[in-house]
Amino acid sequence: MEHAPRRQAAPGQLRPRARVRRHSVRGQVLDALRAAVLGGDLRPGEVYSAPALGERFGVSATPVREAMQQLAAEGAVEVLPNRGFRVLAPTARDLAELAEVRALLLVPLLHRLASGLPPERWVALSRLAADDAEFHEALVALSGNRQLVRVAGELRARARPPAAPQARRQALVDALAAGDKAGAEAVLRELLGAPE
Repeated sequence: MEHAPRRQAAPGQLRPRARVRRHSVRGQVLDALRAAVLGGDLRPGEVYSAPALGERFGVSATPVREAMQQLAAEGAVEVLPNRGFRVLAPTARDLAELAEVRALLLVPLLHRLASGLPPERWVALSRLAADDAEFHEALVALSGNRQLVRVAGELRARARPPAAPQARRQALVDALAAGDKAGAEAVLRELLGAPE
């Protein structure tokens, strides 16, 4: 059986290769731990060990440690050497500062979105208004900026906001669909708990 000759790469170019698909256990563990902190399954003040959490999530302690280091960098947990991780409760000042930072990112985005998305985009966003987290991610995703989606998601996770009433999310969509920048900004600031 003859094999096709391998294509040679031009000088200075890499030869094409098969794409490698990676399945990030660390990313899945990070998402699960973040959800457990936000949902109250991991309580502030409690100390959790990586091996115990690994057993709970069906993984080794290593991806748990890596994910917890990320949560420590985000200010959600504190590393206790040779003991584990303590879940931190954000202070009122922390929450106010996070709301302000989120507003600094999202208000300009809302102004841009209110200026020109087609009506069908607002209809699609309205359908997501029942799910708080999904709604916020989809709203930011309308920017088309993956980095903004990532940063806004991390800030939202750090802020640990309570779920906003669906009616307020729908009010935000309605204001955006109407091109009402001031109305959309007022609703967003209310949702974020950010000062005017």
